[in-house]
Formats: sequence, C-alpha cells, structure tokens
Amino acid sequence: MLRSHAVVNRVGDRFATQHCLLGRHCLPRVSEIALRAYPHWLHPYGSVKEYLQMKLRMMKAAAGVSVLAMVLAACGSSDKAATTATPAASAATPAASSSMSEAASSDAPMSDSASAEAPAAADPSAPPVIDGAADLVIWTAQLESAAIQAAADKFAADNGIKVSVQIVAEGRTAFLNASQAGQAPDLINGAHDWIGQLVQNGAIDPVQLDAATQAKFNPLAIKGVTFNGQIYGVPYDLGNIFLVRNTDMAPEAPKSVEDMVASGKKLVADGKASEIMALPVGANGDPYHMYPFFTSAGGYLFGKSADGNYNPKDLGLTKPEATAAMAKIGELGKEGALKTSIDGGNLVPFFTEKKTAYMITGPWNLPDIKKSGVPFAISPVPAFEGGAAAKPFVTVDALYVASKGKHKTVAQEFALNYFASDEVSSALYKLSPRQPALISVYDQEVAADPVLADVANAGKDGDILPAIPEMASVWDPFGKAQSAVIGGADPATTIAAAASAIQAAIG
Repeated sequence: MLRSHAVVNRVGDRFATQHCLLGRHCLPRVSEIALRAYPHWLHPYGSVKEYLQMKLRMMKAAAGVSVLAMVLAACGSSDKAATTATPAASAATPAASSSMSEAASSDAPMSDSASAEAPAAADPSAPPVIDGAADLVIWTAQLESAAIQAAADKFAADNGIKVSVQIVAEGRTAFLNASQAGQAPDLINGAHDWIGQLVQNGAIDPVQLDAATQAKFNPLAIKGVTFNGQIYGVPYDLGNIFLVRNTDMAPEAPKSVEDMVASGKKLVADGKASEIMALPVGANGDPYHMYPFFTSAGGYLFGKSADGNYNPKDLGLTKPEATAAMAKIGELGKEGALKTSIDGGNLVPFFTEKKTAYMITGPWNLPDIKKSGVPFAISPVPAFEGGAAAKPFVTVDALYVASKGKHKTVAQEFALNYFASDEVSSALYKLSPRQPALISVYDQEVAADPVLADVANAGKDGDILPAIPEMASVWDPFGKAQSAVIGGADPATTIAAAASAIQAAIG
C-alpha cells in the first residue's frame, strides 16, 4: 500500500470490480482470502476490509466520470491524433514472482474512445500487451485512469500522436516483469515506496524537475519521490492519518495521549460511549496507524544517513527505545484504549454510530464521516506526555518514466508539461480526496473544503514512508509484535523476536 499493499489491492480490486453490487456483504470473504494468501500485508488505508470499503465508494464515484469521458470521446475523435484505453491483457510469458508490493493504490472504470472494455487479464501480474502502434504508452490503476485519460487525450491532440492508456492490475510486478522482458510501457503511476525496488532493478529514470518546478510542489511530496539524491517521479498527492473527534462528545482536541484516554474513559464511565478510542489494530497489528504512538514513545524503524536517506543497516527495533515504546503501547492495551478486536473493517462505525469520541484514520474515510452527520474536527495524532512528537507516515503517489520504454523523450514531455498541471491534479483530487501535491491546487481545493487544511496540518511534520526495499520485511513481524503486546505479551521479548525476524529477512 506495506506498503506491500498492492498485492491485496489487486485481489480486492478485481473482486470489487466484478461484484461491487454485492456491497459490504462481499468484504469479509475477500478479506479472508486476501489475508490468507498474503499474511504479511498491511495497507496504509488500514485493513483489507477498510481498503475494500474505500474502493467500492471510489468505484461508484468514478463510474460517472467514466461515462462522461466516453461521451466526450465519442464526440471528438481524430484519425491523426488519437488515444486508446485498454484493460490489461495477458502476456504469453507467465509473470515472475515478487516479494514486494505490486501496484498502484487505486482503481476506477476506464473510458475507451476506440474500443469496448474487455475482461481483465487472467494473470493480473502478467504485463499487458503493449500497443506497438502507439507513440506513448501509459499504465495506470483504475482510480486515476479517467484523469490520466483526459490528459492523454489533450497531449495526443496537441501533438498529433497516438497515446495508449492501459489499466494494469498488480502494476509494480507487471511493470518489473515487462521491463525485464523488454516490453515496458513509457510511463506508470504508483506509490512512492516502489521507488527503491524500481531503481534497484533499473526500471525507472530520474525526471528533470528544475528548481522553479520543484517549488510548485509540497516539499514533502518532492522528498517522497527523491531517492539517492535524485527525483524519480512527478508527485500528484500525499496521504497521512490524523485524529478525528466527535465535537459534541469532545469539544477540545486532546493535549496528549493520556488526555485522550482519560477523556475517553470518562465518556465510557458516563455511559456516553462504549470505547475509549478507535484505532485499527486487528489480529495482525497495524504499524501504519500505530506509528505516531511508536515515534512519540521514542521508537524508530530505520535511522538516517548524513544525506537524510534511510539507512537499512540501522534497524531501530533492535534498540532499547523500541522496547520502551512497545511497553507504552502495551499499557494502552491494558487500559482498553487499544484493542485487537477493532480493525479496519469495523473501525468507522464506532465513530459514525457515536460509540467513541476519538478515531485515528485517514482521508479515505472522510466521505463516510461526513455522510454520517456526526459533528467532527480533525487534529494531529497526540503525543505521550513528555514524549517526542507523534509522527504519522506520509505517503506520496507519483508518475514514473520507464527506463526501458521506447519513447522516453515523449514520456518526459508528458510527465513534466501535461501531467504536472493544475487541471490534471484537480481531476485526480476529485477521484481520490488525498492532499494535492501541487501547492496551487491544494490552495484551490482547501478554499472549497477547509477540512483538507486540517488533514495536511496533521501530516506536515510526519515521516516519509521509507522507500527502501528493506521496508517490506518490517510490516508483518512488527505488526504481529504490536498486536501481541497489546494483548498482554512481554514487550522486550516480543520486539526482540520481531527484530531478529526482520534482520534475517533483510540479510
């Protein structure tokens, strides 16, 4: 999403695409299948259920955009300048396996000005068949596809060329397989934590964002796409978690974790709530949502080198501070503030049904929160009294130029001069309510929805999610350790075992 998340993204996306009319009834089964197949997976959107609930909402919203795009495409085609949108098609060669996360974090139905939509590939990790007649080939996940298609249409018309936009399942794996086979697209969009593995495999090129262009973006977004001192993608959004509270039950933002727990306990004692707070833990833990508490208590995952890059040789979970942080988290479990019975699948109703005043979540759940009518306010996740700042992870989505694409000059032109525009950024924001990376678009959108400013403020001092390949080995052991400690296990021995497992996996 960890972000070994996209393997399950694709499982959920394909199921949701085929069975979205089943709504919430299909979610438990998909979650069970996905977690059994990929027990290591944790997503920044929360559990598989939470991700799928968000997915179904986004698919419904995007369907209207796709219909409109089809109408517009039918009204203005050209023999000389054309774009095509095609679903992923199976390649002849089976896809190679991958231990890392697989694809872009979102999907939505795609319009096609040239052909009707066909079924998705039987093997979603197999590279789609590249349109050899196209002058530019773009791979995208479904959610962003309508906005990217519109940009591709304009680029094709302005330059008298053919642009092919293809929807790809399990994009990271498919992209790596295609690169190795000499069948790479020219561009692909996805999460910033792909970058380490893609660079390691020689699959993407740096993009040439000059200082003036960089200044147009949120500095955190530029930081997210910077790896080994070079910028490897054109960012388009950022995401982070925050604390949302019911302002009828809790008029003031808590000053600390202890303040929040005390307030929550009083509400429960007074019969006004059934839970102190709601944070998705689940049976396998959730390091993404737990990270602010872990950092406030003194823990860290990877240290940083002098140049500011994450250092995989400095694993913070081996340090005494990690044990102390886990002990703090364990205390929250003993107090009943953190519970393994609360996960992404049942998280939101605790808040929308007024069973708790406090919930830690991200912007993907704002539509449900707003729809519920519960009066709410957003603030940063609080820190422990006397502790360090509670830092959430910040994630960035970006467009990448393929090293082995056949039209690299054209790809750079599209990425820098068409994709990195206010028009495209606004269209992407309407499909997914994550903070726009372009400052101008953020300013425009925040004027219409001030809540966006509160979300951004909650993440402004966060830590960029590590993009180093070693991060994939952290999520499963670390999450299970947190869940165990919340359930009463000894913090010292539990985190030591997790650290040993991670070190063995990293090598």
